[in-house]
Amino acid sequence: MTRVQVFGVGIDPIQRAELIPQVLDLVESGSQSTVGYVNVHVLNQTCTDSELRVFLNQLTLCYCDGNGVIKGARWLGEEIPERMTGADWIWDLASHAEGRHRLYWIGGEPGVTHEAAEALRKKHPALEIETDHGFHPREGAEDQACIQRINDAKPDIVLVGMGTPTQEEWVSQRRALIDAPVVWCLGATADFVSGRVQRKGPDWLVDNHEWLSRLLADPRRLWQRYLLGNSLFLARIAKERLRRGA
Repeated sequence: MTRVQVFGVGIDPIQRAELIPQVLDLVESGSQSTVGYVNVHVLNQTCTDSELRVFLNQLTLCYCDGNGVIKGARWLGEEIPERMTGADWIWDLASHAEGRHRLYWIGGEPGVTHEAAEALRKKHPALEIETDHGFHPREGAEDQACIQRINDAKPDIVLVGMGTPTQEEWVSQRRALIDAPVVWCLGATADFVSGRVQRKGPDWLVDNHEWLSRLLADPRRLWQRYLLGNSLFLARIAKERLRRGA
């Protein structure tokens, strides 16, 4: 399957129904695979962060997590079938993993991933999942101990949620040390699953304009990302469209 190119980043044009099966195929393959996503915020950062762009292009699977990316790709003459966000697919993953695969979820403030894991276990009691927060030192003995805890748990999938570009940098520097078949960057999913952050508005708003839903939930922190970031993304898409002669 040919990847869709937006700002020099390749995106796999898959549907949500294909996401979990493809990841589980990677688990079964036994090779070291890395999975991640792009949305408007991530793609904007790649325009000034070449290391992030390289990381995304080296992913085994890179999927779309934002309707803005779908629309931007369409304006460039490309097609991405749908977006898939962690707050939705995490339940699919838990359902498929229950009784079959072990998970390890690291990221967020202390307690967030634990609360998210407990929410998953309420619906899937046999789910094997261990957690850790994302504020460990980035070097030295404590960092090594963090990696050792992950490997001692023998997970099939390690979920890393630290926000972009922190999570991508963390994975890039440690992927070779993590024994799990799949390491998956998934952003702030734990905040939503734990209930610490709510998805504001009706379902149609969340499904079609989740950026606005998130802005309504936390305007003071996110107004620049969405109001300025979205405008910048549109300007870059227009420039890319002109460059391509689309």
